[in-house]
Amino acid sequence: MSTPRFSFTQDALKTLAAEVLQQARALGASDAACEFSEGHALSVTVRQGSVETIEHNRDKGMGVTVYIGQRRGHASSSDFSSRALHDAVKAAYDIARFTAEDDCAGLPDAEQLETAPPDLDLYHPWALDADHAAQLAQRAEAAALATSPLIRNSEGASVSANHGQFVMANTRGFSGGYPYSRHYLSCAPIAGQGKHMQRDDWYSSARDHRHMATPEAVGRYAAERALARLHARSLKTRQVPVLFDAPLAVGLLGSFTQAVSGGALYRKSSFLLDSLGQAVMAEHLTLKEDPTLRAALGSTPFDEEGVKVAPRDVVHDGVLQGYFLSCYSARKLGMQTTGNAGGSHNLFLTSRHTQAQDNLPAMLRKLGTGLFVTELMGQGVNTVTGDYSRGAFGYWVEGGEICYPVQEITIAGNLKQMLHDITAIGSDVITRGTKNTGSILLSNMTVAGA
Repeated sequence: MSTPRFSFTQDALKTLAAEVLQQARALGASDAACEFSEGHALSVTVRQGSVETIEHNRDKGMGVTVYIGQRRGHASSSDFSSRALHDAVKAAYDIARFTAEDDCAGLPDAEQLETAPPDLDLYHPWALDADHAAQLAQRAEAAALATSPLIRNSEGASVSANHGQFVMANTRGFSGGYPYSRHYLSCAPIAGQGKHMQRDDWYSSARDHRHMATPEAVGRYAAERALARLHARSLKTRQVPVLFDAPLAVGLLGSFTQAVSGGALYRKSSFLLDSLGQAVMAEHLTLKEDPTLRAALGSTPFDEEGVKVAPRDVVHDGVLQGYFLSCYSARKLGMQTTGNAGGSHNLFLTSRHTQAQDNLPAMLRKLGTGLFVTELMGQGVNTVTGDYSRGAFGYWVEGGEICYPVQEITIAGNLKQMLHDITAIGSDVITRGTKNTGSILLSNMTVAGA
């Protein structure tokens, strides 16, 4: 196995970017920005011990945005030849010539740009070939099947290694980029047989493959989750406390992030309009954003416009301190960018009440009698009104102990109230993408069943 290599050096990409910006200026552009990127990936899936798919991917691309005053044009190319790059710049320029003016269009101000980006250790190449990837996936699936005779089938296991790099530059003086990696291992076993089958899955992901869970750990835990779902019942409609498993709690955090992001706010399609400085969560909660953590999945030395980033409290003691804004959305709202072009960075939802011993069993005891939710289905989240209604699978809990699995139910509430009804955050913290949280306990939701 050899270490993956890119076709271009960072310096070569920076040279290409400088040439594109020079061409845009020569055509008459008042400003321009461009990005060059390339990536390669390997993904292998096995099922029932046999290799099912092997995918090799290698691509590259360039995008250029040209401004003529406050008129904007964009074009792209997958060809890095001089002729192709010139044609892309000309196409973007011609689009800008015939586009209506937008008084919020434009590059970041020079003082907002990152001039000395730190190295955040985001690139950990994995010398993975198809045979080794297949062996890892087979180990995960074999561990799942060996967990119990009731694990009789599998939807497979997958392993992937992803490597990429990019360079961004603009005519305000910004030029920066870096290589990055992200690796992934998953398994999805099936328990039971006939009409009484249940499936579940689990995965591990990291920038450094050495930080992922072992294939055996992923396979066994996925199997245990599938086995626990057997012999599920329904519930009658009721109002009860609800505990969201940590991977689902991350989804609640995602709905909140979307509601306080610039696009939703300036389009007035958010249930948290004009909420800056207002209590938007229970007062014991704080939401931190930290783009500067070394080797973390949501880390970056600058946002997608080259703007500086820094740690901050988005929510402190339940009160909203800031939105997630790009330059464009900030101008639409009469505000300043928060360095969130491209989305949020590493987010951590915490409670000042959480103790180290507040693991999942402790959170179930705090739940007492109610519903522990481990899977959600459907897209029943209305970010305009906050109305929340989704199909669910979980476990009925009494006296802090799981009694039996439940299915064919719906949980419903309103996100605006749900965020205030969070009574506890577990210490069972999990990372999914850019978001980190433990299990989340809500004091009351409607559970609709038979």
